[in-house]
Amino acid sequence: MNFGFSLAGLILLVMLFVPNILWSKCPPDDYENYSKNENRILLTLERIGQVLVVPLSLFCGVDFSFDIILVIAFLLMVIYELYWIGYFRSPKTMHDMYGSFLHIPLPGATLPVVSFFLLGICANNIFLVISSIILGIGHIGIHFSHMQEIS
Repeated sequence: MNFGFSLAGLILLVMLFVPNILWSKCPPDDYENYSKNENRILLTLERIGQVLVVPLSLFCGVDFSFDIILVIAFLLMVIYELYWIGYFRSPKTMHDMYGSFLHIPLPGATLPVVSFFLLGICANNIFLVISSIILGIGHIGIHFSHMQEIS
């Protein structure tokens, strides 16, 4: 396991944060009605995962090389960006936010979690892998419950 600044981790984080910052300016119309009902345990796991994944991604020691796992992690984030482009061009409803994209369920939640999980595997960093799992349980769990509410 290596530690050291990771340009790959930084780029993945930028790819994560930019659409989320834009989303904060135009969330779905009744998002606040759903967010006030979020499970506190899932919310806590999501926050813990976020706090751990960010620094661990920045300092996981992965540099750019042709590693198939790293390539897949970046491809997933490219798909994530395409999902957001579709959302921003849509009427921005809860259905637009939680619909599948390219047959991927909950792409706004699953794609970045899997991408950072793969970054952890590529870096051979068990802390990033575990942090991604914690993030995934909380983040995907919250989004899954929102999806169930709108169905």
